[in-house]
Amino acid sequence: MANGNREIERKYLLNGLPLHARTVPALDIIQGYLPGVRITERLRRTVSGGSARYYRTIKSGVGIDKLEVEEEIDRTFFETVWPLTRGHRVEKRRYAVPEGDVVWEVDEFVDRSGLWLAEVELKSVSQRVVVPEWLEPYVVREVTDEANYANYVLSK
Repeated sequence: MANGNREIERKYLLNGLPLHARTVPALDIIQGYLPGVRITERLRRTVSGGSARYYRTIKSGVGIDKLEVEEEIDRTFFETVWPLTRGHRVEKRRYAVPEGDVVWEVDEFVDRSGLWLAEVELKSVSQRVVVPEWLEPYVVREVTDEANYANYVLSK
């Protein structure tokens, strides 16, 4: 989280997985969403190097600046609530690529063909974003304000 209980980020649609992203270790992620309208509740399991961690996140808002409250949970809680997310899940592989004073997170959606997104978390809404040279050829367009690219909407 970039700023307390705020998530300030810009998101970009990509036309493929950048070669440079493949130079960092990948994090395998499954996440599911509980039913909600104004507030979205997400469960997430991340796996890196055979080690799993579990999270519960509450989000609200759209666009560049959203409310986000996240806490780590245990496996038992995750497995108990996970069935409630059926029909609203996403599976992806994340590559976190440091670039200057930010980290670009490139997501490869492994539960569908041909979808890649890049996100960068910011310290403020006014922070200038410079798309790095290694990412630039893959950017189709910025989709920060396009609800169709929110993970909740993409979940199935």
